[in-house]
Amino acid sequence: MKMDWVTIRVRDLEKSVQFYTEELGMEIAARFGSPDHQIVMLGEKDQPKIELIYEPGKIYENPGAGVSIGLEIDGLDQLVGALKEKGHPVAGPMAPNPRVRFFFVPDPDGYSIQLVEQK
Repeated sequence: MKMDWVTIRVRDLEKSVQFYTEELGMEIAARFGSPDHQIVMLGEKDQPKIELIYEPGKIYENPGAGVSIGLEIDGLDQLVGALKEKGHPVAGPMAPNPRVRFFFVPDPDGYSIQLVEQK
């Protein structure tokens, strides 16, 4: 068995796309759908994806509550510094063992993004 993607529902597709691509450096793998059901797949070829689903007019009170997505990052300190400079609330660092260190940053819908560096 292989994981292909995780789906998250977003309230503002362009704001979410901007966060994941411009702030975190992810790639858009695919973009499709109709005006009332839009999908953006984020991630590298042959790797698991984050699927953003946007349905205009649907109201999601707190879509990210209780959900965390872990992303392994090269250049963790540089990314965290850039996020902080842009005013994103970053929590951490946390280091549960000598080989791993991570920070958390919320996305525009409150999904907790765990930025991980492994040694």
